[in-house]
Amino acid sequence: MSHLADTYLAGISIPELLEKHTLSLNDLMCYLPADYREVEQTRLEVHYLGYYLKWTPQEAYYYAVEHTGFAARPVRTEGTYSKYNSIDDKIDDLHYYTTCIKFGLGRASYDASQEIRNRHLTRDEAVALVRRFDGEVPKRYLHDVLDYIGMEPDRFFELCDTFRSPHLWTNDGGQWRLRHPVWEDPDA
Repeated sequence: MSHLADTYLAGISIPELLEKHTLSLNDLMCYLPADYREVEQTRLEVHYLGYYLKWTPQEAYYYAVEHTGFAARPVRTEGTYSKYNSIDDKIDDLHYYTTCIKFGLGRASYDASQEIRNRHLTRDEAVALVRRFDGEVPKRYLHDVLDYIGMEPDRFFELCDTFRSPHLWTNDGGQWRLRHPVWEDPDA
């Protein structure tokens, strides 16, 4: 167990996690790194789709649908317009929401700028999508995530507001808004 003392999950050593949270080592095994000797013996190879196809998210999605039966989820990802990105966890939507608060750019901005570069959207189309979806509160999994971290929604939003940079945001009558949103860009 001495090597486990040097291994940390979420900033807490394995022995401390075991003792503090009455966990067993078995509870944590799926989170621990694989033993490099065992990996070497398996002759494991890792292949990413991007090794074989130019990585363009929308085209990779169509490829996956055609060749693997992949299906987008039936609902749009909150904070953006797609149904096929980052659908494997519950915290991604919240991550992009807090990114929007801190930097003024949300998930729709990231997705739309990628699609402009890939010539799947015009700038005007992208701006309309960003205006509609950036900064959308991700309600679908919000309570799941906040319950997991032990935080009340009011406290979460209160903390979020402390990270709004005054050079990016203004509060007009209790409503936060970007000072210079892309859809009001005079130089566009």
